[in-house]
This record gives sequence, structure tokens and C-alpha cells, in this order.
Amino acid sequence: MRFAHVQVPGRPDPTLAAITEGGAHLVPDLLSGGPATLEQLIAGGDELLARVRDAAQSAGAGHPVDDLAYASASLRPPVVLAIGLNYAAHASELALKADSAPTVFTLWPNSLTGHQTTTSWPRGLSESVDYEAELGVIIGRPARNVTADDALDHVWGYTVVNDITARDIQFSEAQWCRCKSFDGFTPTGPVVVTADEIPDPQALHIWTVVDGHTVQDASTAQMIRPVSTLVAHLSQSSTLLPGTLISTGSPGGAGYSREPQLFLRDRSTVTVGIDGIGELTTHCRIVD
Repeated sequence: MRFAHVQVPGRPDPTLAAITEGGAHLVPDLLSGGPATLEQLIAGGDELLARVRDAAQSAGAGHPVDDLAYASASLRPPVVLAIGLNYAAHASELALKADSAPTVFTLWPNSLTGHQTTTSWPRGLSESVDYEAELGVIIGRPARNVTADDALDHVWGYTVVNDITARDIQFSEAQWCRCKSFDGFTPTGPVVVTADEIPDPQALHIWTVVDGHTVQDASTAQMIRPVSTLVAHLSQSSTLLPGTLISTGSPGGAGYSREPQLFLRDRSTVTVGIDGIGELTTHCRIVD
């Protein structure tokens, strides 16, 4: 099943909606006292998800999907964990070494934004802003010391992430958090797809289109460390709490490595997509 945080007239805050062929159904309207955020739905466990699924499938016409404004698909995660250098082609093009253990960093919550939103940044801060298509993984049950064989049992769903990056800042600072956490630098969505609809997260086509040109075109099968290995590794040191978002790394084709280099410009439009999940579009503005 598919869920999104949408903005509708008469409601000041983004509201969780179940997306069906009949449109978008606001979950608080489907069930009395129903969850208003994805994190609340996840906290309710399998029983609440089943109730919401049944109510949505029996509902009539919902809000037209094309008319919706989207907030981040992951609205209030306990943490956003990002994995760097998880595709050999991307590590090579950045001239960085994919070490024996995953490169892990956090993304700040102010960076989260939704589909078809505009992300802006000051020209004086960076003119080397790059795109990165990534598969987002959302944890459903607490994961602590899980094995790779059991790791996917703790995954609630999947989404699309664009890990926007200021490359000049990335290569001038030892930590990567700031260069990837400008306001609006982590678009997610439009939807979260429940794990039962993605039987193999390592068999997904992933791509990026910038201003009408395809610049990344790969498969999640090319990950150095698959989703199961990443979840197991991260769970060894810390409990992965329900709602945790893990961004699993980007394939090759980044603008930094191109000749000539291709960075996001004022009024650029970038769309990242993953088969079986959807397409996530961001509009760019550079301000003086």
C-alpha cells in the first residue's frame, strides 16, 4: 500500500493519506482517531495498518492525486541515517574509497521536504550543488543486533530520496552532514510503499533526470552493501527505532564527475525515480 503526507484545504498541517486507485484518502477521516502521520501509523503496528488498509480499500473516491501538494514522505523520523559510497561507480567518480565498513552520517531534519517543492540556497554559499538518487528505507520494528537474514523483517516500507549535496563544502569539511543538510536538501516521496509491495529491494531501476536529460541510470542490484546488510550493520551499535529513515547511497552519474561538470542551476528541475515506488521532483532556486 502507498502512503503520503499531503496538504489539503482546511487543514493547516500535512496529513497522512492512503493512496489508492480512487485517489488520496485522509487517514484521520477513514478511522476515528486515525493516525495523522506516518510515524503514528508505524507505531500502531500491523493491526492498525490492516485497519487502515481495509478502510481505504472500501472507501469511495478520494482527493484527486494530481491536485495534491506533498510534504516529505517521512515527516518526523527519529533520525535520518545516510550511507555514502555504496555504489562502486559513485565512489570511483568522487575519487573516494569505499572502505571495509559503510560510510555513515546523519541528515538534519530541516533538510526534509516533499515532492514538487522548491529548494533554494544562497549563491555565495555554494554553486556546486549536486543531485543523488537514493532508495530510502523506513524501519517498522525496533532493530537491535539483527542479522542480515532477518533485517528485512524490520523494514516497514520504501521511498525515494534525493540526497542533494553541496560538493565544494563536502570536500572542504571532514564531516558530510552540513553539506547535505541545507534547508530542503533531502526531498523524499512522493509516497512510502509498504514493504510487501517491494519483494526485493535489490532489483529496482533507479534514475535521475535533470532539466530533461537522464544523468543517472542504474539498478539497486549494484549496491556494494544491500539493504539487509546495511540494516544489520547499523543495528549492531544502536537500536534502529520505528520510523527511522535510511538513505542507502547513490549510483554513478553525479554532476561533479561529468565533463563538463553538471550542477543544479537556478530554475533547474531534477526528478529522481525508482521503479515500483515513484518519481520525486524538486525545483531549484539560487538566491543572491
